[in-house]
Parts: sequence; C-alpha cells; structure tokens
Amino acid sequence: MKLYHGSNHIVSEPHILTPSRTLDYGSGFYTTCSEDQARRWALSKFQSPGSKRYLNVYEIDKDDLAALKVLWFDGPSDEWIDFVMRNRQDENFVHDYDIVYGPVANDRVYIQFSLYEQGFISKQTLLQELKVYKLVDQMLFHTEKALKHLRFVEAKEV
Repeated sequence: MKLYHGSNHIVSEPHILTPSRTLDYGSGFYTTCSEDQARRWALSKFQSPGSKRYLNVYEIDKDDLAALKVLWFDGPSDEWIDFVMRNRQDENFVHDYDIVYGPVANDRVYIQFSLYEQGFISKQTLLQELKVYKLVDQMLFHTEKALKHLRFVEAKEV
C-alpha cells in the first residue's frame, strides 16, 4: 500500500508528533493514500517565502497491519463521527490504536461538523451531508510500533 505525506521538508524518518491543536485521530504521523491530497496539503500549509515543499512517499505491507491494533473506518459512520469528535473536543482523550484509518474530516466538511457540534443538525443529518462530498482518506500512525512498518520510498519536490 502506497502512502503520502505533504510537508515543507523531507521526512525519511517519521516521528510521532503531538500537535498544538486537536486533530481527527489524535497525535501521531498522518498519511494518505491520495497523492493529490498530500500535494495540496504541502502546497497550502507551508507557504513561507522561498520554502520548498515535498511529497513524501511511503509503503506499508497490508500484511503488516495484522500485527498491529488497527481501527478502520471504511467511510463516515456513527462510530467515525464519535471518534473524530472525541479527539477534537477532549484534550485528554488518548486511544490505544497503533493505526487509525478512515475519511478526512477536512476544511471542506468543517462547517458541517461545526453545525453538529453546536446542536444545529443531528448526527444522521451530518452523515447525509457528508455523502455529497468526495472524502479522501487518512492513515494515522499513532505508535512507534506502527511507524516501524512504514518504509520511506522517496521525496518529490512539489
């Protein structure tokens, strides 16, 4: 399985990062199966003058996932919404999964999550709204154990 990570530097040895804000799946190293998503991330998030941006490419053998504790969401679901909201709202929430895979609740759907969080729409309405979006995926490597299975392939300047 090929994975990508957009950044302003080459990340040949990924690390578990604890972000300064809450993210969909918690702390760790985020990747995606979408080369376009990773490229857009690199281009939109790292805009300091003269800075270079990179598409870091990795591989993981799907058989390696069997040795890890994985939480897998095939798409938006009640459980996925609950998990994302818990990570975003509870600064003390820590899960024990090595890897979490599922849709990105990115900026395009942020308004829908915001409406749900504020009680303006129900979870069922949120799920229906999300069906109109083409959601890309993300795979979070949450533990050092998981990162050992991620192999750096190359970095391409974008």
